[in-house]
Amino acid sequence: MSVTRLHTTSVTAEGFELQLSADGRLRHLLTMRGLDRERIGELLDQSQAFVTSPGEPVARSDALRGKTVANLFFEPSTRTRASFDLAAKRLGADVLNLDVNTSSRKKGESILDMIYTLQAMRVDVFVVRDAEAGVPGFIARHVNEFVSILNAGESDVSHPTQALLDLLTIRQRKGRIEGLKVAIVGDIAHSRVARSASEALVTMGVGELRLVSPPALSPAAGTVPAEARILNRLDDGIRDADVVMALRIQRERIGNLDGIPGIDEYFASYGISHERMKLAAPGAIVMHPGPMNRGIEIESSLADSPCSVITQQVANGVAVRMAILSTVTQTLDNQRR
Repeated sequence: MSVTRLHTTSVTAEGFELQLSADGRLRHLLTMRGLDRERIGELLDQSQAFVTSPGEPVARSDALRGKTVANLFFEPSTRTRASFDLAAKRLGADVLNLDVNTSSRKKGESILDMIYTLQAMRVDVFVVRDAEAGVPGFIARHVNEFVSILNAGESDVSHPTQALLDLLTIRQRKGRIEGLKVAIVGDIAHSRVARSASEALVTMGVGELRLVSPPALSPAAGTVPAEARILNRLDDGIRDADVVMALRIQRERIGNLDGIPGIDEYFASYGISHERMKLAAPGAIVMHPGPMNRGIEIESSLADSPCSVITQQVANGVAVRMAILSTVTQTLDNQRR
């Protein structure tokens, strides 16, 4: 059976429907939509428990000893793949890493046959990244009751663990999420990061969410929360903002580049710079989920400045993924009892 591209609303609805076990525990993490403030807060608290300062020993646990985690990355990744790999190993799991070039899916094997093969080898958690919408939810519908699916990036639809690490970073640096003014700048239309972060920020009570992009890259109706302000002028988005997040243009997801500014024009109109940050609130922080194109979406010196939390985001990615892996495996253990 092959996977066909699904409409975004059906994908996110499917993810929400599948995420919780019968007793209300988190079994799969497919989307931020449908997770309430209390559950997100608990995940952030659990993530914080795995955070250590530079120079300190990394957090370790035996929570996943005897468990097997398979990282199935059918789309390029550095930060997400490495952090899931490290997270699982630091929790004591056996880890299997596959990509499309080393799997039988490239030979025509269906994704379900591949999943069933690995499930027969007693894989407990599948971490899935795919360029096609609906794949993580599709797999979650077909695995047995003792298997968990984690979405590590799904087309332009969802990236829930990235949203959680972004929220954790904001909370660490600003002390709260509620009431803040947050600007997300760049290719909103094709960004799974923007969608998941927007959903999570609104759930956590952000004061004002501004999504800023060139008109050609503005989000389609219904793809971002109704509470978000859609803007096309960068100055309007940054003014008095507490948090500014830059995104790259997702050229690999864009069929027609008409109307999208060239590099120089883009940086002049939408690049985050020291000069532009003077419009932001005092103490504002700058974020970027990566990969980062210096001199295009963000000024290089700004990315390395004291107001930048970009490396902190990367560090928090391991902690968040440790928390998620611990949470879902606890759910699986509870189902076995």
